[in-house]
Amino acid sequence: MLDIQFIRDNKEVVTKAAEDKGMSFDIEKLLALDEERRSLLQEIEELNSLKNDINTLIQESKSDGERSEVIAKGKEIKQKIDEREPLYLAVKSQWDALMVEVPNIISPDTPIGKSDAENVEVANTGELPQFSFVPRTHIELGEMLDIMDLEQGAKVSGYRGYYLKNEGALLALAIVSYATAKLAQNGYTPMIPPTLVKGFPLFGSGYFKGQEYNPEIDEVYQVANHDLGEAEKKEPKFLVGTAEPSLLAYYAGKILEETELPVRLVGASQCYRSEIGSYGKDTKGMYRVHEFQKVEQVVITRADFDEANALQEEMVGLSEAMHQELGLPYRKLQICSGDMSAGKYRAFDLEAWMPGLNRYGETGSASNFLDWQSRRLQIRYKEAATGERKHVYMLNNTALPVPRILIAILENYQQEDGSVVIPEVLRPYIGRDVIPVRK
Repeated sequence: MLDIQFIRDNKEVVTKAAEDKGMSFDIEKLLALDEERRSLLQEIEELNSLKNDINTLIQESKSDGERSEVIAKGKEIKQKIDEREPLYLAVKSQWDALMVEVPNIISPDTPIGKSDAENVEVANTGELPQFSFVPRTHIELGEMLDIMDLEQGAKVSGYRGYYLKNEGALLALAIVSYATAKLAQNGYTPMIPPTLVKGFPLFGSGYFKGQEYNPEIDEVYQVANHDLGEAEKKEPKFLVGTAEPSLLAYYAGKILEETELPVRLVGASQCYRSEIGSYGKDTKGMYRVHEFQKVEQVVITRADFDEANALQEEMVGLSEAMHQELGLPYRKLQICSGDMSAGKYRAFDLEAWMPGLNRYGETGSASNFLDWQSRRLQIRYKEAATGERKHVYMLNNTALPVPRILIAILENYQQEDGSVVIPEVLRPYIGRDVIPVRK
């Protein structure tokens, strides 16, 4: 969500951002509603002020006739208030609905493009492995090594379900432990956040496209609520698709001291995504699944463009370092305007090489939202020098997503007989160097 004064003062900039992101947004309608909203609010405030004056005049009336005249005037004012307030609420409701649709501006260095085909490769690191045999997919390797069971997973969980077992389970846990420890050593506070949340963290972080959950477009699972403690309210609960909403919402409604910033957090969590927009894509294997583990970085910082960009580079740099320590060839992409969601100001992806799939696959995504999320979540800080309260800037990054890193490890480290060498940094968590063939 953008500041309405910023929108008023930068109409062309906001309009251009919507166009560059491929969004249809009627800014003229928003500004017209804003004018009407402000006019009605001012009128109501003036009427309420007159109403307060009436109460004083009634007390100061010196005769019954004067009192009756003042009371009559008061009834007239109350009638006007009763007429204006519903009009104001109706206009404000429309205004609120449009305000949450306003896209964030985009950074000057963001490539302008219509789709992911126009994302720009800014780095390519590591030599692609050369095999003397046709590399197998993670699906084939998983069966040979007896470390995953997709068939039984689908029977038990449904479409895209899976089991990890033996070294597959140990490898998944190792990835989480390794990434969490790595980031903790670099100043990120480790957290295990809730994955069952109310709606406001998902609205606040932008995972609801509108003000409320829409199952037709929001890739979020809603769960049945049988919490007896909320029997009367029946407040909806949802499963998060990443630790980001829970980590950000930890500070919802708070005012931080400038000296506390930046806040660096790393959250390890189970994640759930309905993948509505991905129907028919990557239908086999573990590349695109409904439930998975992921390690997520979140940074909360001052309202400073350069500082936020530098912290974003730090986050991406740590993910790159982990890809390098895992020995995974990868590339870094700067995301173009048309492939960015409404709230993003600047974004980068990391993609690891997956030989069995014969392509790069996304294994990291770092986004700078500026204050677009913090205005929804009402997270501010107090400037040390002036005492002024400002909304913080918020950033997030997928440090390591377990299934896709697992795919990349299996496919890059496979040997001709089907066994898989375990990356050195993960061996202490697993207790062996190689995953042997069992089938």
